[in-house]
Amino acid sequence: MAGRLYGVGVGPGDPELVTVKAARLIGAADVVAYHCARHGRSIARGVAEPYLRDGQIEEQLVYPVTTETTDHPGGYQGALEEFYTACTARLAAHLDAGRTVVVLSEGDPLFYGSYMHLHKRLAPRYPAEVVPGVTSLSAASAAAGRPLVEREETLTVLPGTLPGDELAERLRAADAAAVLKLGRTFPKVRQAFEDAGRLGDACYVERASTGRERIAPLADVDPADVPYMSLALLTSPAGKAFTAPAPTRAEGPGGVTVVGLGPAGRPWLTPEAQDVLASATDLVGYGPYLDRVPPNPRQRRHSSGNRVEADRARHALALARDGARVAVVSSGDPGVFAMATAVLEAAADDEFADVPVRVVPGLTAAQAVAARAGAPLGHDFCVLSLSDLLKPWDVIARRITAAARADLVLALYNPSSSRRRHQLDAARDLLLEHRSPETPVVVGRDVGGPEESVTVTTLGKLDTGRVDMRCLVIVGSSTTRVTGRGAVYTPRRYP
Repeated sequence: MAGRLYGVGVGPGDPELVTVKAARLIGAADVVAYHCARHGRSIARGVAEPYLRDGQIEEQLVYPVTTETTDHPGGYQGALEEFYTACTARLAAHLDAGRTVVVLSEGDPLFYGSYMHLHKRLAPRYPAEVVPGVTSLSAASAAAGRPLVEREETLTVLPGTLPGDELAERLRAADAAAVLKLGRTFPKVRQAFEDAGRLGDACYVERASTGRERIAPLADVDPADVPYMSLALLTSPAGKAFTAPAPTRAEGPGGVTVVGLGPAGRPWLTPEAQDVLASATDLVGYGPYLDRVPPNPRQRRHSSGNRVEADRARHALALARDGARVAVVSSGDPGVFAMATAVLEAAADDEFADVPVRVVPGLTAAQAVAARAGAPLGHDFCVLSLSDLLKPWDVIARRITAAARADLVLALYNPSSSRRRHQLDAARDLLLEHRSPETPVVVGRDVGGPEESVTVTTLGKLDTGRVDMRCLVIVGSSTTRVTGRGAVYTPRRYP
């Protein structure tokens, strides 16, 4: 069985710019081949060296001629044709033996790369794949910090070996251009830029992405110091006046976005919420919730306690009034017993009249627990908080009774805490006045987190002592059912 041929681009010079796929293939290859001059040094091999392993066969493909003259009967082209014929035979012997052959190529294999001459000869006969690499052009643009092209502009790529008058003509008409293959061609290339009236706009990049990288105005470069691994860039006209602004606060009012983190980790965080968190300059929230957002050194974090919602809201609005983009984080959905109301209440003050406030929804704890149990919220349901810190217990009791009489499924938030132990017992007793003791009950604790547990029980057997603030309790209606596999659901049809 024949082996497989890979033409692998190793990028412009920095080993860290080698792609993951290229690194994997290089390390797995039986044979690693690379071009080099007579001195034996290979830029491509040097870049790939961290990914090579002991025991691999190395094939040096030594050019018979580079810039010097040759006495070959066919001249320069004849010498190279004979060279590639011989290289093809050497690599074919490995492929015939079933070996995997990787041919290394600086930059990209099919972008002015020598590999293409082998590919044309071998790909019709053997399984072959080209693995693209970062080009010197991309690396040079990145090093210079200048965009190549924008919007509808076009990019012209030219070899420095073209005649000078043709270079000048093409440069004159180009939006943006890159001239490669410098070295000995540099004086001609420089003159072509000058003849085209573009010399002052061009920059020179040498050995981009390596430790010997050099960037300079093209007009200032000494021709005697120009290596082959360099290029001239004429970048986007729109980028000429581009100067990256120093990071500053935005002038005028910023904005506040109250964002729901969902009940647990990143998988339950919406893409919109992720975008808000990523673009914020300041994050504000209750400490444990703020800890769920990975730190970013460019962002300021403002942590506070659980019972200072109003102060936290005003602080966020004040930051935004001074130009910050503030994300106020909230567990679950910010509009369900959370920070959205506090921020909107504070924003009603005249001093914050010009500060925009937006609310980004999140997955609620009730939805998360219900999904883990099955579909207990499949019909009409009611959401209640048992906390009497912000409303009196008699109001909570009346609402529990009303929901029980209406035969609604109940999702109970804040069911119990270390200082509020009686509410859940009282709520259960009120419900039992109108519900059967066999009514299904779901208790979800830390759903989505490392200590997740979901318990299915009944209203009569509910152990209130095992319920705390990290729990949410769902009490079924008269139609809620539990399947033989333990899934809980409430039918959509009501008898």
